[in-house]
Amino acid sequence: MKRHVLTALLALTAGLLIVPTPAHAGPAAGTAAVTAPAPQQVLSPTPYMGWNTYFGLGGDPTEAEVKSTADYLVSSGLRDAGYQYVWIDGNWAAPTPRNSAGQLVANPDHFPSGMAELARYIHARGLKAGIYTDAGPYIPGKCGLGSGGYYQRDADQFAVWEFDAVKVDFLCGIAADLDPKTVFTEFAQALRNNTSGRPILFNLCNPVTSPDWGNYPKEQQSTYSWTYAPAIAQSWRTYTDVGFVGDIKFKDVLRNYDANARHPEVAGPGHFNDPDYLGPQLGMTDEEFRTQMTLWSAAAAPLVIGSDARTLSQTSVDILTDPDVLAINQDPAVVQAVRVGPAGTTETWVKRLANGDRAVVLLNRGDSPKILTTKASSVGLSGARFTLKNAWTDQVTESAGTISAAVAAHGAALFRVGPARGLPGVPHVTAGLPLVTQVGGDPMPEGTAPVVAGGDEARVEVTVRNDGVLPVLAPQVTLAAPAAWTVRPLSRAPILLARGDSATFAFAVTLPAAAAPGDAVLTATTSYDVIGHGRLRQATVSAVVVAPAPPDGEVILSHHQWISATSGWMSPTIDRSVGGGSPISMLGQVYPTGIGVASPSTVRYYVGDKCSGLTATVGLDDAVRNVGPGGATSTFQVIGDGRVLFDSGVLTRDDIRQVDVDLTGVRVLDLLVGDAGDGGYNDRTNWAGLNATC
Repeated sequence: MKRHVLTALLALTAGLLIVPTPAHAGPAAGTAAVTAPAPQQVLSPTPYMGWNTYFGLGGDPTEAEVKSTADYLVSSGLRDAGYQYVWIDGNWAAPTPRNSAGQLVANPDHFPSGMAELARYIHARGLKAGIYTDAGPYIPGKCGLGSGGYYQRDADQFAVWEFDAVKVDFLCGIAADLDPKTVFTEFAQALRNNTSGRPILFNLCNPVTSPDWGNYPKEQQSTYSWTYAPAIAQSWRTYTDVGFVGDIKFKDVLRNYDANARHPEVAGPGHFNDPDYLGPQLGMTDEEFRTQMTLWSAAAAPLVIGSDARTLSQTSVDILTDPDVLAINQDPAVVQAVRVGPAGTTETWVKRLANGDRAVVLLNRGDSPKILTTKASSVGLSGARFTLKNAWTDQVTESAGTISAAVAAHGAALFRVGPARGLPGVPHVTAGLPLVTQVGGDPMPEGTAPVVAGGDEARVEVTVRNDGVLPVLAPQVTLAAPAAWTVRPLSRAPILLARGDSATFAFAVTLPAAAAPGDAVLTATTSYDVIGHGRLRQATVSAVVVAPAPPDGEVILSHHQWISATSGWMSPTIDRSVGGGSPISMLGQVYPTGIGVASPSTVRYYVGDKCSGLTATVGLDDAVRNVGPGGATSTFQVIGDGRVLFDSGVLTRDDIRQVDVDLTGVRVLDLLVGDAGDGGYNDRTNWAGLNATC
């Protein structure tokens, strides 16, 4: 659809649900011209919320699991917070999905009571029921079921079963080489023409994305759905899946968020860009999941829990149900946040709210904490004083025009910002997170996660800034470290911090020689006086990594304990190709030792200035040849304390490179694999024969 035509159509529909004119039986997929739909009611004015079986329960959900999850949504308070939809994803149907009459049938082993009874059970708990199908014809081995050729019959059946929502995938659709716009529009018409007249929410789910899935025409990709989906669906996927069953990574959350942000203009009341599901406890830290919740809320995205909700921690539930964050997601204007300023490691995003306030996100994609700032004027506000409510902490402060926050690595701050009135309020003071800036007198590389070891002395800094109207008096910072660590102040506190002033408090922190490896916590307590408000305090916390002992002698490094290791999919695998299904093999040669990873990947070791050299052979694993001709391009780098020691350039499946680098003086060693700029499709890579001399 041409852009000006789409714009006109959206203006006419104004976010309403589109229905066709006189009811009739819908044609089989791909067999009839698509008629223009006409408007009807809005099914979900603000982004819908719920839970889906796929990421948490995998490909074989059961009736018992769905029922117990529905019960948990009620008992945990998630239902009352707005999570209403209980959505059964793929593989609910029988191994042969249709009976002799052509009707869909549930798997009797997994859903013995049938789908209608399950929907009734869900409704009885004040919840709504969602179900799954595919726009293509059923192709065994490609998808669990397909509605191709049965659109009207399946729509009628879902309505008779009293389902409230349907997710329509495109796995069999792409296998059959169908046109997504045509078949999704036909399905939408059938859904809205259902013989029961039941309103059913339509989640259009085309996950096909190049290069992640291979090379496909743009019209068949998820990134094209925005051109037609707002006129036919309540939501539409904007990129590929955010993860795999049981595994959602922060890097893929950011990837999907960025793709989702390309066309904010098509989101509005009743129709939403969909970056995929929320992933608490599926591979992200609590901080990373809080960031996902922040971004999805600012994006006016549907909030659908992808995890097994029954296993959620109280922290995860608290993140999912925070009322101030949900209010931003459910703001009736349904405006999607846009970035203010350049893209980068740190970013500012702003969302206009219905009452004229702004929701402001300060995002830190990097690996170390930072103080981030923006101006009220940069987010579209004018005036001299502004009220800032931190959506996560509920702290309310007043700013003279600067919006600032101390943001953890992979973290995000979320403020609701509006004009201030009346007497000056509590000044907006940002207390920085403790930041390791030096170890043993050597500066930490910018943007890297700090690593310390037993016996080290580190310089730790805490920066405090006053962006309020009132001054703050007698600011002080104390720093607490683990038992047996020593902390010595290195700086004097100023008498006051006037508006716009900042001060940095420095400390020398010494670890005992026998410091246990693992994560350690540094806690800074910042206190200050404000006239009329007494002595105020803020506590900020940072984690630092205490390294394991460095390698000693001639070492197979893949057998040594790493500090951390990531893989673009699955997990780094020792002495096997990523995933563990086969030995490490490149160009027909098998290597007995090494690390298999998928791009992008970082494997970090502590070598502690104890090693002189590193050798390896790097390249793409022969397993890529079993997948197909697409993808399989990567880059390899060896980084020592932030300096590039080796760069392979772009390698294909037919290339290998020999690594032989000098590690003299290196404390922290990073092994990086990149996707060569074309996505991670089929990038199964190896660090083979990874040996260090120490």
